[in-house]
Amino acid sequence: MKIKEESIVKPRPTLDLLNEEENIWNVELPNDYKKFLINYNGGIPEQNSFNVQSRTYAIDRFLCVLEESDENVESIYDIDVTLTRIEERLTTNEDLVGVELLPIAILFNGDYVCLDYKNVNKEPRVCLWNHEESGELDPITYHVANNFNEWINSLK
Repeated sequence: MKIKEESIVKPRPTLDLLNEEENIWNVELPNDYKKFLINYNGGIPEQNSFNVQSRTYAIDRFLCVLEESDENVESIYDIDVTLTRIEERLTTNEDLVGVELLPIAILFNGDYVCLDYKNVNKEPRVCLWNHEESGELDPITYHVANNFNEWINSLK
């Protein structure tokens, strides 16, 4: 995976910060995704396209994790900021503590790639969340890959 070095959002998250976020989101992030965030926080991939349901999608950039989003110009790409904007559209349960779908990348068309924690025993699948078809408490998703590594390796 090649990420445009100048696009990486700094400061990069620490393992402690990621552990705090896991507690807030009430999920366990895959280790490969944690390593990815620590190395490439919010970066723009050189190979940015993938296929889902006979369509090709392009990544605008990966989302980042920031300790202080108020003080960073890239805060619009922070996962917590993104969740604040669209979280009612990422769950079927308004009383849920944590997340069912965790956005990890924004696409050029406004959709998001998410880690899907809805029906998971251990490692979340990767899905595409369709912003146009989804409504409040009615997320529409499409399966992309069985795990984060599989999806990253499929990028063209």
